[in-house]
Amino acid sequence: MDSLFSFLSAKPVLVGLHLGFAIIGIDFFLWLLGEFIADPVKRFRLRIVALIGLVGFLMSWLIGGHYYIKYYGPLVKPVINAGSTPWVHAVVMEAKEHIFLFVIPLALTALFLSFLHREQFADFKLKVPAILLIGSMVAVTLAIGAMGYIISAAARWS
Repeated sequence: MDSLFSFLSAKPVLVGLHLGFAIIGIDFFLWLLGEFIADPVKRFRLRIVALIGLVGFLMSWLIGGHYYIKYYGPLVKPVINAGSTPWVHAVVMEAKEHIFLFVIPLALTALFLSFLHREQFADFKLKVPAILLIGSMVAVTLAIGAMGYIISAAARWS
């Protein structure tokens, strides 16, 4: 069991899990966006899709936080700051950390919206706002992914 935990705590495995769960979150919220656009009569699938997307983002956040504390802070950040692009940590990583904090509440809001009945959705005219919310969240998470790529590239090229 200790060897499995040490394997799962290895730097490349953590980065892969962090990215993998983020992709799951993005994919499921893209699916949810399509579901809200289609406006299905049966809403059960909406709830499952939103819940899996939320869990994906939560897992990405937890694993990314563990990676940040164990590897990024003591090992990667000093390399980036000593290299030719210290602004990557100061601007891109700081933005990524703070922007991501909005993703979980947005994902929770989308999950809560999925629990509304179709009639409630229509009565309160929530279809367009829900589509804009989920679409914006997907766009923001894709931008966060691009920030992660920039950070990784800065670490490799420093």
